[in-house]
Amino acid sequence: MDKNKKQGILFIIGAGFCFALMTFFVRKSGDLPTIQKAFFRNVVAVFVAFVLLLRSKQGFRVQKGSIPGLLARSFFGTCGILCNFFAADHLHIADASMLNKLSPFFAIAVSYIILKERANAVEWLSVVVALIGAAFVVKPTGGVTTLYGLVGLAGGLAAGLGYTFIRYLGKRGERGPVIVLWFSLFSCLATAPALIFDYHPMSGQQLTFLLLTGLSATGGQLCITKAYTKAAARDISVFDYSQILFAAILGWIFLAELPDIFSWIGYVIIIGTAVGKWRYMLWRDRREKEKGETTWNEKQPSA
Repeated sequence: MDKNKKQGILFIIGAGFCFALMTFFVRKSGDLPTIQKAFFRNVVAVFVAFVLLLRSKQGFRVQKGSIPGLLARSFFGTCGILCNFFAADHLHIADASMLNKLSPFFAIAVSYIILKERANAVEWLSVVVALIGAAFVVKPTGGVTTLYGLVGLAGGLAAGLGYTFIRYLGKRGERGPVIVLWFSLFSCLATAPALIFDYHPMSGQQLTFLLLTGLSATGGQLCITKAYTKAAARDISVFDYSQILFAAILGWIFLAELPDIFSWIGYVIIIGTAVGKWRYMLWRDRREKEKGETTWNEKQPSA
């Protein structure tokens, strides 16, 4: 496995941890409007990305031809956040989480259409098995056929499209902080009008948790942006399910939520799939390398 793929996997696992923290802090922030939570999720990211770019040598320069991709990533990413938060406010959390975890699958499917990146049968199977494991963990209780469920499903699709455009921008050489700044600023501007007309006063504790939500989301955005600029969705998306494991650990330690037998079955399936896919990638890369060396040797003139 090449260096970029290894780094992509590490970054997406880091993103899973950050997004698990984000979910934890959102829950701790209490009963606030979805738009308000979405705004604070991104306003911190705007500040962090702005500072990173301000201190960089290239500043705020955007690669030539990247603006359409940046707008597409920002639009679909914002739709994904709003749909996911809306679904979480109206569905069981298990249902909303399950629908959100469809985003890596959509990323692989859309990558084939937009980026022409093909996934083989083993890679498709690993994603399907991981989805089965996720179903054991979140235990959907129904409602996915209702309007709210369809909104959550649309959120998973929008997130997958957003991740695909991250990969597209990465292949064009666009920097991670630029992608994060455009996405976060777009989201803030899109949610600001609704926030102004439906603002709910917050306690100091709620504000603190929302700021921590934004900080965690920023870390997740930076990590996942870096991940998809390092490797294709088919190579790393299955590791996005690490978020479920991190969320379970946080729930166990801080919320006294002990996983049941179905959750443990899901953990085994997800971890087993991740390890199996990792081993398969190592074997495939080694085989292709050996094949290439054999072909090269066969072309050399005999002594």
